[in-house]
Amino acid sequence: MTEPANVESSSLTSVQFTVTVDFDAAPRQVWEALVDWKGHEAWIPATRVEVHGDVPTAPGSSFTAWTGVGPLTLEDRMQVSEASWSSDDRTGRCVIDKVGPVLEGRAGFVVAPYEGRTRVEWFEDVTVPRLPRVLSPVAARIGATGFRFAMRRLNRRLARIE
Repeated sequence: MTEPANVESSSLTSVQFTVTVDFDAAPRQVWEALVDWKGHEAWIPATRVEVHGDVPTAPGSSFTAWTGVGPLTLEDRMQVSEASWSSDDRTGRCVIDKVGPVLEGRAGFVVAPYEGRTRVEWFEDVTVPRLPRVLSPVAARIGATGFRFAMRRLNRRLARIE
């Protein structure tokens, strides 16, 4: 009897997207909100976050987010690869490694001043198990729409704080 093909590597589908949203708040305020992992609960619907460690933005720090309801909840374990803020040019860059159990790959964002506002460019480059490759563009569109919605929600929230 022959052994089955390596199902694990052949059943992963790449999903990639980038979302750009302009904020009314100052770049540092937007940066602080984005790297406040626990704070994501306030603006990403149906999400709860557990932060592991004392310095959440230090490389190697980790956190876990659960998004969804009941049995349709996605567990997303993440580890900070890079998180750097430059006060000189008021820009920040963050890269997160997604380490399972479902999504693996990278995500991140860049925060920068733009025409009197703040621009955030968020990217996701992950693999999803058991997702037919033909559905990759659909998953990317759903993911991009969800992140765009969440970041607009954060923009409104920050406007109320100012």
